[in-house]
Amino acid sequence: MSVTRRSLLAAGAVAFSGALGALWAPGRARASARGYGPLLPDPAGLLDLPAGFSYRVLSRAGDPLRSGEGTVPANCDGMAAFGAGGGRLRLVRNHENRATAALRVPAVDGLTYDPGALGGCTVLELDPAGAVRSERVGLAGTAVNCAGGRTPWNTWLSCEETEDRAGDSGYSRDHGYVFEVDPADPHRLGAVPLTALGRFAHEAVAVDPYRGVVYETEDAFVKPFGLFCRFLPARPLGGPGSLRAGGLLEAMRVPGVADLSAVDEPGAEFPVEWVPVPDPAAAVTPVRFQDFGPRGITHAQKLEGCYWGGTGVYFVSSYARGREGAAADHHGQVWFHDPVSGRVRLEVLFGPAADTALPGDSPDNICLAPDGGLMVCEDGGGEQYVFGVTPGGEVYPVARNADGIGTAGAPEWGEFAGVTFSPDARTMYVNAYAPGTTFAVTGPWR
Repeated sequence: MSVTRRSLLAAGAVAFSGALGALWAPGRARASARGYGPLLPDPAGLLDLPAGFSYRVLSRAGDPLRSGEGTVPANCDGMAAFGAGGGRLRLVRNHENRATAALRVPAVDGLTYDPGALGGCTVLELDPAGAVRSERVGLAGTAVNCAGGRTPWNTWLSCEETEDRAGDSGYSRDHGYVFEVDPADPHRLGAVPLTALGRFAHEAVAVDPYRGVVYETEDAFVKPFGLFCRFLPARPLGGPGSLRAGGLLEAMRVPGVADLSAVDEPGAEFPVEWVPVPDPAAAVTPVRFQDFGPRGITHAQKLEGCYWGGTGVYFVSSYARGREGAAADHHGQVWFHDPVSGRVRLEVLFGPAADTALPGDSPDNICLAPDGGLMVCEDGGGEQYVFGVTPGGEVYPVARNADGIGTAGAPEWGEFAGVTFSPDARTMYVNAYAPGTTFAVTGPWR
Protein backbone atom coordinates (compact mmCIF):
# COMPACT_ATOMS: atom_id res chain seq x y z
CA MET A 1 0.00 0.00 0.00
CA SER A 2 1.42 3.34 -1.06
CA VAL A 3 1.16 5.96 1.71
CA THR A 4 1.98 9.63 1.13
CA ARG A 5 2.86 11.79 4.11
CA ARG A 6 1.35 15.24 3.70
CA SER A 7 3.50 18.05 5.09
CA LEU A 8 2.36 20.27 7.91
CA LEU A 9 0.95 23.79 7.79
CA ALA A 10 4.03 25.54 6.47
CA ALA A 11 4.15 23.30 3.43
CA GLY A 12 0.55 23.75 2.43
CA ALA A 13 -2.36 23.00 4.72
CA VAL A 14 -5.85 22.22 3.55
CA ALA A 15 -8.78 24.52 4.27
CA PHE A 16 -10.96 23.00 6.96
CA SER A 17 -13.71 25.59 6.94
CA GLY A 18 -14.15 28.20 4.26
CA ALA A 19 -16.40 30.22 6.55
CA LEU A 20 -13.87 30.43 9.36
CA GLY A 21 -10.71 30.31 7.28
CA ALA A 22 -9.05 27.83 9.65
CA LEU A 23 -6.24 25.54 8.52
CA TRP A 24 -6.02 21.87 9.29
CA ALA A 25 -2.79 19.94 9.51
CA PRO A 26 -3.23 16.20 9.91
CA GLY A 27 -1.42 14.55 12.77
CA ARG A 28 -1.49 12.14 15.64
CA ALA A 29 -3.75 13.38 18.39
CA ARG A 30 -1.67 14.86 21.22
CA ALA A 31 -2.25 16.91 24.32
CA SER A 32 -2.56 20.65 23.76
CA ALA A 33 -1.83 23.76 25.78
CA ARG A 34 -4.13 25.69 23.46
CA GLY A 35 -7.34 24.65 25.16
CA TYR A 36 -9.32 26.46 27.84
CA GLY A 37 -7.43 25.13 30.84
CA PRO A 38 -8.05 22.30 33.28
CA LEU A 39 -11.55 21.09 34.01
CA LEU A 40 -12.91 22.13 37.40
CA PRO A 41 -15.07 19.76 39.47
CA ASP A 42 -18.74 20.70 39.33
CA PRO A 43 -20.17 21.09 42.86
CA ALA A 44 -23.47 19.70 41.53
CA GLY A 45 -21.69 16.62 40.18
CA LEU A 46 -23.06 16.92 36.64
CA LEU A 47 -20.62 18.54 34.23
CA ASP A 48 -16.99 19.57 34.78
CA LEU A 49 -15.90 22.57 32.70
CA PRO A 50 -12.92 24.97 32.43
CA ALA A 51 -12.88 28.19 34.45
CA GLY A 52 -15.13 30.84 32.94
CA PHE A 53 -17.60 28.34 31.50
CA SER A 54 -21.03 27.47 32.84
CA TYR A 55 -23.88 25.18 31.89
CA ARG A 56 -27.63 25.04 32.06
CA VAL A 57 -29.63 21.80 32.12
CA LEU A 58 -32.27 22.17 29.41
CA SER A 59 -33.95 18.80 29.63
CA ARG A 60 -33.66 15.55 31.55
CA ALA A 61 -35.07 12.10 30.87
CA GLY A 62 -38.14 11.31 32.95
CA ASP A 63 -39.29 14.91 33.32
CA PRO A 64 -42.64 15.86 31.76
CA LEU A 65 -42.60 17.02 28.15
CA ARG A 66 -43.91 20.57 28.02
CA SER A 67 -46.27 19.54 25.21
CA GLY A 68 -48.11 17.24 27.60
CA GLU A 69 -47.42 14.27 25.29
CA GLY A 70 -45.68 12.26 28.01
CA THR A 71 -42.22 12.25 29.58
CA VAL A 72 -38.82 13.18 28.18
CA PRO A 73 -37.48 9.97 26.56
CA ALA A 74 -34.21 8.29 27.50
CA ASN A 75 -30.90 7.73 25.69
CA CYS A 76 -30.28 11.21 24.26
CA ASP A 77 -28.00 10.95 21.23
CA GLY A 78 -27.45 12.92 18.00
CA MET A 79 -28.62 16.53 17.88
CA ALA A 80 -28.54 19.71 15.79
CA ALA A 81 -29.38 23.38 16.42
CA PHE A 82 -31.53 25.41 14.02
CA GLY A 83 -32.18 29.15 14.08
CA ALA A 84 -35.89 29.89 14.45
CA GLY A 85 -35.92 33.65 13.91
CA GLY A 86 -36.10 36.46 16.42
CA GLY A 87 -33.23 35.04 18.44
CA ARG A 88 -35.08 31.77 19.02
CA LEU A 89 -33.51 28.38 18.43
CA ARG A 90 -34.73 24.81 17.94
CA LEU A 91 -32.82 21.71 19.04
CA VAL A 92 -33.71 18.40 17.41
CA ARG A 93 -32.55 15.52 19.61
CA ASN A 94 -32.47 11.78 18.87
CA HIS A 95 -33.34 9.06 21.36
CA GLU A 96 -31.48 5.79 20.79
CA ASN A 97 -34.19 3.64 22.32
CA ARG A 98 -34.18 -0.10 21.78
CA ALA A 99 -37.10 -2.41 22.46
CA THR A 100 -36.20 -2.55 26.17
CA ALA A 101 -36.05 1.21 26.77
CA ALA A 102 -37.72 2.35 29.98
CA LEU A 103 -38.69 5.79 28.65
CA ARG A 104 -40.04 5.59 25.11
CA VAL A 105 -40.66 8.42 22.70
CA PRO A 106 -44.42 8.91 23.10
CA ALA A 107 -46.46 7.73 20.12
CA VAL A 108 -48.17 10.75 18.54
CA ASP A 109 -50.71 10.57 15.73
CA GLY A 110 -49.16 11.49 12.40
CA LEU A 111 -45.60 11.18 13.71
CA THR A 112 -45.40 7.44 14.48
CA TYR A 113 -43.92 4.96 11.99
CA ASP A 114 -44.22 1.73 14.01
CA PRO A 115 -46.17 1.74 17.31
CA GLY A 116 -44.00 -1.13 18.56
CA ALA A 117 -40.77 0.86 18.28
CA LEU A 118 -39.73 3.15 21.15
CA GLY A 119 -37.22 5.55 19.54
CA GLY A 120 -37.47 8.79 17.62
CA CYS A 121 -36.61 12.39 18.33
CA THR A 122 -37.85 15.40 20.27
CA VAL A 123 -37.72 19.11 19.47
CA LEU A 124 -36.86 21.80 22.04
CA GLU A 125 -37.52 25.47 21.30
CA LEU A 126 -35.46 28.06 23.19
CA ASP A 127 -36.26 31.74 23.58
CA PRO A 128 -33.66 34.50 22.94
CA ALA A 129 -32.47 34.19 26.55
CA GLY A 130 -31.81 30.45 26.08
CA ALA A 131 -34.71 29.22 28.19
CA VAL A 132 -36.81 26.26 27.03
CA ARG A 133 -40.25 27.42 25.90
CA SER A 134 -41.54 24.22 24.30
CA GLU A 135 -40.56 20.58 24.04
CA ARG A 136 -42.45 18.10 21.88
CA VAL A 137 -42.20 14.90 19.88
CA GLY A 138 -40.71 15.28 16.40
CA LEU A 139 -40.66 11.62 15.31
CA ALA A 140 -41.87 8.43 17.00
CA GLY A 141 -42.14 4.73 16.35
CA THR A 142 -38.60 4.38 15.05
CA ALA A 143 -35.80 2.28 16.53
CA VAL A 144 -32.31 2.98 17.89
CA ASN A 145 -32.15 6.55 16.56
CA CYS A 146 -28.44 7.15 17.00
CA ALA A 147 -27.11 10.17 15.14
CA GLY A 148 -28.06 11.82 11.86
CA GLY A 149 -27.37 15.18 10.29
CA ARG A 150 -28.89 18.44 9.14
CA THR A 151 -29.82 19.32 5.57
CA PRO A 152 -29.06 22.58 3.74
CA TRP A 153 -32.82 23.29 3.85
CA ASN A 154 -32.85 23.11 7.66
CA THR A 155 -34.43 19.76 8.34
CA TRP A 156 -32.96 16.92 10.40
CA LEU A 157 -32.17 13.43 9.10
CA SER A 158 -32.60 10.93 11.93
CA CYS A 159 -30.81 7.59 11.52
CA GLU A 160 -31.87 4.17 12.78
CA GLU A 161 -28.87 2.13 13.90
CA THR A 162 -30.48 -1.28 13.47
CA GLU A 163 -31.31 -3.86 10.82
CA ASP A 164 -34.29 -5.40 12.63
CA ARG A 165 -37.22 -6.48 10.50
CA ALA A 166 -40.93 -6.72 11.15
CA GLY A 167 -41.40 -9.48 13.72
CA ASP A 168 -38.11 -8.74 15.49
CA SER A 169 -38.19 -7.16 18.97
CA GLY A 170 -41.95 -6.66 18.78
CA TYR A 171 -41.72 -4.45 15.66
CA SER A 172 -44.50 -4.45 13.07
CA ARG A 173 -42.41 -2.86 10.28
CA ASP A 174 -38.87 -3.12 8.91
CA HIS A 175 -36.25 -0.78 10.37
CA GLY A 176 -32.79 0.50 9.46
CA TYR A 177 -33.82 3.66 7.64
CA VAL A 178 -33.27 7.41 7.64
CA PHE A 179 -36.21 9.73 8.42
CA GLU A 180 -36.54 13.45 7.69
CA VAL A 181 -37.86 15.74 10.44
CA ASP A 182 -38.94 19.36 10.07
CA PRO A 183 -38.09 21.11 13.37
CA ALA A 184 -40.55 23.93 12.71
CA ASP A 185 -43.50 21.62 11.96
CA PRO A 186 -42.88 17.88 12.45
CA HIS A 187 -46.31 17.00 11.03
CA ARG A 188 -45.28 18.51 7.70
CA LEU A 189 -43.16 15.47 6.81
CA GLY A 190 -44.57 12.88 9.19
CA ALA A 191 -42.82 9.55 9.73
CA VAL A 192 -41.84 8.35 6.26
CA PRO A 193 -38.69 6.24 5.77
CA LEU A 194 -36.27 7.40 3.07
CA THR A 195 -35.90 3.90 1.69
CA ALA A 196 -33.63 4.83 -1.24
CA LEU A 197 -30.89 5.83 1.25
CA GLY A 198 -30.56 2.15 2.12
CA ARG A 199 -31.56 -0.16 4.94
CA PHE A 200 -28.62 -0.76 7.25
CA ALA A 201 -27.30 0.26 10.68
CA HIS A 202 -27.10 3.97 9.95
CA GLU A 203 -25.02 6.11 12.29
CA ALA A 204 -24.73 9.62 10.85
CA VAL A 205 -25.20 11.57 7.63
CA ALA A 206 -23.84 14.78 6.12
CA VAL A 207 -25.21 16.63 3.10
CA ASP A 208 -23.00 18.40 0.57
CA PRO A 209 -24.56 21.90 0.48
CA TYR A 210 -23.26 22.52 -3.05
CA ARG A 211 -24.20 19.28 -4.81
CA GLY A 212 -26.84 17.75 -2.56
CA VAL A 213 -24.99 14.43 -2.16
CA VAL A 214 -25.80 12.65 1.13
CA TYR A 215 -22.91 10.84 2.87
CA GLU A 216 -23.73 8.05 5.31
CA THR A 217 -21.76 6.03 7.87
CA GLU A 218 -22.60 2.46 8.86
CA ASP A 219 -21.87 1.48 12.45
CA ALA A 220 -20.76 -2.17 12.54
CA PHE A 221 -18.34 -3.46 15.18
CA VAL A 222 -18.14 -7.08 14.02
CA LYS A 223 -16.87 -8.29 10.66
CA PRO A 224 -17.66 -7.50 7.98
CA PHE A 225 -17.33 -3.95 9.26
CA GLY A 226 -19.37 -1.00 8.05
CA LEU A 227 -19.26 0.98 4.81
CA PHE A 228 -18.98 4.65 4.00
CA CYS A 229 -21.72 5.39 1.47
CA ARG A 230 -23.01 8.26 -0.60
CA PHE A 231 -26.49 8.81 -1.98
CA LEU A 232 -26.96 10.68 -5.25
CA PRO A 233 -30.51 12.06 -5.05
CA ALA A 234 -32.77 12.29 -8.07
CA ARG A 235 -33.70 15.80 -6.88
CA PRO A 236 -30.47 17.25 -5.40
CA LEU A 237 -31.03 20.20 -3.04
CA GLY A 238 -34.74 19.89 -3.69
CA GLY A 239 -35.86 20.92 -0.23
CA PRO A 240 -38.04 19.19 2.38
CA GLY A 241 -39.30 15.82 1.19
CA SER A 242 -37.13 15.78 -1.95
CA LEU A 243 -35.10 12.75 -0.82
CA ARG A 244 -38.26 10.65 -1.17
CA ALA A 245 -37.86 10.94 -4.96
CA GLY A 246 -35.14 8.29 -4.86
CA GLY A 247 -31.64 8.16 -6.25
CA LEU A 248 -28.52 6.01 -6.38
CA LEU A 249 -26.76 4.54 -3.32
CA GLU A 250 -23.02 3.85 -3.67
CA ALA A 251 -20.29 2.57 -1.34
CA MET A 252 -16.71 3.85 -1.14
CA ARG A 253 -13.88 1.70 -2.42
CA VAL A 254 -10.28 2.75 -1.70
CA PRO A 255 -8.20 0.69 -4.14
CA GLY A 256 -5.71 -1.45 -2.26
CA VAL A 257 -7.20 -0.64 1.15
CA ALA A 258 -9.72 -3.23 2.30
CA ASP A 259 -9.80 -1.90 5.88
CA LEU A 260 -9.24 1.76 6.78
CA SER A 261 -7.60 0.77 10.07
CA ALA A 262 -4.53 -0.32 8.09
CA VAL A 263 -3.71 3.37 7.50
CA ASP A 264 -1.76 4.77 10.46
CA GLU A 265 0.01 7.79 8.97
CA PRO A 266 -1.94 11.06 9.30
CA GLY A 267 -1.85 12.89 6.01
CA ALA A 268 -1.94 9.70 3.94
CA GLU A 269 -4.45 10.14 1.13
CA PHE A 270 -5.87 7.92 -1.55
CA PRO A 271 -8.12 8.10 -4.60
CA VAL A 272 -11.60 6.69 -4.08
CA GLU A 273 -14.05 4.88 -6.30
CA TRP A 274 -17.80 4.73 -5.80
CA VAL A 275 -19.51 1.41 -6.42
CA PRO A 276 -23.31 1.01 -6.71
CA VAL A 277 -24.83 -0.92 -3.81
CA PRO A 278 -26.40 -4.02 -5.41
CA ASP A 279 -29.49 -4.06 -3.17
CA PRO A 280 -29.98 -0.91 -1.02
CA ALA A 281 -33.15 -2.41 0.49
CA ALA A 282 -31.14 -5.37 1.83
CA ALA A 283 -34.10 -7.58 1.02
CA VAL A 284 -32.04 -10.77 1.42
CA THR A 285 -28.47 -9.80 2.31
CA PRO A 286 -27.30 -6.92 4.56
CA VAL A 287 -25.57 -4.20 2.57
CA ARG A 288 -22.08 -4.75 3.98
CA PHE A 289 -22.29 -8.50 3.14
CA GLN A 290 -23.26 -7.93 -0.50
CA ASP A 291 -21.08 -8.78 -3.50
CA PHE A 292 -19.29 -5.68 -4.77
CA GLY A 293 -17.29 -7.57 -7.38
CA PRO A 294 -13.86 -9.19 -7.42
CA ARG A 295 -12.14 -6.01 -6.17
CA GLY A 296 -14.30 -5.95 -3.07
CA ILE A 297 -15.18 -2.87 -1.06
CA THR A 298 -13.53 -0.88 1.76
CA HIS A 299 -14.73 -1.48 5.32
CA ALA A 300 -14.03 0.20 8.67
CA GLN A 301 -14.88 -0.78 12.23
CA LYS A 302 -17.36 1.44 14.10
CA LEU A 303 -17.97 4.22 11.57
CA GLU A 304 -19.62 6.92 13.65
CA GLY A 305 -19.77 10.72 13.30
CA CYS A 306 -20.16 12.37 9.89
CA TYR A 307 -20.02 16.13 9.38
CA TRP A 308 -19.71 18.55 6.45
CA GLY A 309 -16.98 21.16 6.98
CA GLY A 310 -15.87 23.71 4.39
CA THR A 311 -15.14 21.83 1.17
CA GLY A 312 -15.77 18.24 2.16
CA VAL A 313 -17.05 15.66 4.59
CA TYR A 314 -15.38 14.42 7.79
CA PHE A 315 -16.19 10.99 9.16
CA VAL A 316 -15.01 9.00 12.17
CA SER A 317 -13.96 5.44 12.81
CA SER A 318 -14.47 5.17 16.54
CA TYR A 319 -11.91 2.41 17.12
CA ALA A 320 -10.33 -0.66 15.54
CA ARG A 321 -9.27 -3.82 17.36
CA GLY A 322 -7.12 -6.51 15.83
CA ARG A 323 -8.57 -9.13 18.17
CA GLU A 324 -11.98 -8.44 16.61
CA GLY A 325 -10.72 -8.80 13.06
CA ALA A 326 -9.50 -5.31 12.19
CA ALA A 327 -6.32 -4.92 10.14
CA ALA A 328 -4.72 -2.83 12.92
CA ASP A 329 -5.46 -1.22 16.27
CA HIS A 330 -6.35 2.41 16.87
CA HIS A 331 -8.39 4.47 19.34
CA GLY A 332 -10.09 6.51 16.67
CA GLN A 333 -9.55 8.02 13.24
CA VAL A 334 -10.94 11.20 11.66
CA TRP A 335 -11.07 11.04 7.86
CA PHE A 336 -11.77 13.74 5.25
CA HIS A 337 -13.23 13.17 1.81
CA ASP A 338 -12.87 15.88 -0.83
CA PRO A 339 -15.55 15.31 -3.49
CA VAL A 340 -13.79 17.61 -5.98
CA SER A 341 -10.46 15.77 -5.99
CA GLY A 342 -12.13 12.42 -5.36
CA ARG A 343 -9.69 11.57 -2.59
CA VAL A 344 -9.88 10.57 1.05
CA ARG A 345 -7.29 11.54 3.68
CA LEU A 346 -6.56 10.47 7.24
CA GLU A 347 -6.63 13.68 9.28
CA VAL A 348 -6.26 12.64 12.92
CA LEU A 349 -5.23 9.40 14.62
CA PHE A 350 -6.08 8.68 18.26
CA GLY A 351 -3.72 6.14 19.81
CA PRO A 352 -2.32 3.69 20.43
CA ALA A 353 0.83 5.69 19.66
CA ALA A 354 -0.87 8.99 20.55
CA ASP A 355 -0.40 10.88 23.81
CA THR A 356 -2.14 8.82 26.51
CA ALA A 357 -2.24 11.58 29.13
CA LEU A 358 -5.86 12.18 28.08
CA PRO A 359 -8.41 9.38 27.69
CA GLY A 360 -9.03 10.33 24.07
CA ASP A 361 -10.33 6.99 22.84
CA SER A 362 -13.46 6.03 20.90
CA PRO A 363 -14.46 9.35 19.30
CA ASP A 364 -18.10 9.39 18.25
CA ASN A 365 -20.24 12.40 17.28
CA ILE A 366 -18.30 15.37 15.88
CA CYS A 367 -19.03 18.93 14.83
CA LEU A 368 -17.18 22.03 13.69
CA ALA A 369 -15.80 24.10 16.58
CA PRO A 370 -15.91 27.92 16.60
CA ASP A 371 -12.13 28.10 16.12
CA GLY A 372 -12.25 25.94 13.00
CA GLY A 373 -11.18 22.72 14.65
CA LEU A 374 -13.43 19.89 15.76
CA MET A 375 -15.48 19.06 18.83
CA VAL A 376 -15.50 15.33 19.46
CA CYS A 377 -17.76 13.35 21.80
CA GLU A 378 -16.10 10.40 23.51
CA ASP A 379 -17.82 7.03 23.81
CA GLY A 380 -15.47 4.74 25.66
CA GLY A 381 -14.74 3.43 29.13
CA GLY A 382 -14.16 5.33 32.36
CA GLU A 383 -14.29 9.11 32.37
CA GLN A 384 -16.10 10.51 29.35
CA TYR A 385 -15.13 13.78 27.68
CA VAL A 386 -15.98 16.26 25.02
CA PHE A 387 -12.63 17.04 23.38
CA GLY A 388 -11.59 19.88 21.17
CA VAL A 389 -9.17 19.04 18.39
CA THR A 390 -7.21 21.99 17.02
CA PRO A 391 -6.50 22.43 13.30
CA GLY A 392 -3.02 21.10 14.14
CA GLY A 393 -4.38 17.85 15.58
CA GLU A 394 -3.86 18.79 19.25
CA VAL A 395 -6.43 17.54 21.75
CA TYR A 396 -7.77 19.49 24.73
CA PRO A 397 -10.61 18.72 27.18
CA VAL A 398 -13.79 20.80 27.04
CA ALA A 399 -16.18 18.92 29.32
CA ARG A 400 -16.31 15.81 31.50
CA ASN A 401 -19.46 13.95 32.42
CA ALA A 402 -19.45 13.25 36.14
CA ASP A 403 -23.13 12.54 36.60
CA GLY A 404 -24.02 10.46 39.63
CA ILE A 405 -22.33 7.86 41.84
CA GLY A 406 -22.28 4.17 41.00
CA THR A 407 -22.99 1.29 43.35
CA ALA A 408 -19.31 0.98 44.28
CA GLY A 409 -19.08 4.64 45.27
CA ALA A 410 -17.22 5.65 42.09
CA PRO A 411 -18.46 8.20 39.55
CA GLU A 412 -21.04 6.87 37.09
CA TRP A 413 -19.60 8.05 33.76
CA GLY A 414 -21.78 8.16 30.64
CA GLU A 415 -20.96 8.86 27.01
CA PHE A 416 -21.44 12.23 25.37
CA ALA A 417 -23.40 12.67 22.14
CA GLY A 418 -24.99 15.24 19.86
CA VAL A 419 -22.47 18.07 20.27
CA THR A 420 -23.56 21.11 18.25
CA PHE A 421 -23.28 24.90 18.37
CA SER A 422 -25.81 27.68 18.13
CA PRO A 423 -25.77 29.60 14.83
CA ASP A 424 -23.89 32.47 16.52
CA ALA A 425 -21.30 29.99 17.95
CA ARG A 426 -21.78 31.34 21.47
CA THR A 427 -23.37 28.25 22.99
CA MET A 428 -22.43 24.58 22.77
CA TYR A 429 -25.23 22.07 23.20
CA VAL A 430 -24.42 18.49 24.12
CA ASN A 431 -26.19 15.43 25.46
CA ALA A 432 -25.22 13.02 28.20
CA TYR A 433 -26.52 9.75 26.83
CA ALA A 434 -27.49 8.31 30.19
CA PRO A 435 -29.00 9.54 32.32
CA GLY A 436 -30.41 11.43 29.34
CA THR A 437 -29.58 15.10 29.84
CA THR A 438 -29.27 18.02 27.42
CA PHE A 439 -26.83 20.79 28.40
CA ALA A 440 -26.24 24.32 27.11
CA VAL A 441 -22.62 25.40 27.72
CA THR A 442 -21.58 29.04 27.50
CA GLY A 443 -18.21 30.69 28.01
CA PRO A 444 -15.34 32.42 26.24
CA TRP A 445 -15.44 30.34 23.06
CA ARG A 446 -12.74 31.32 20.58
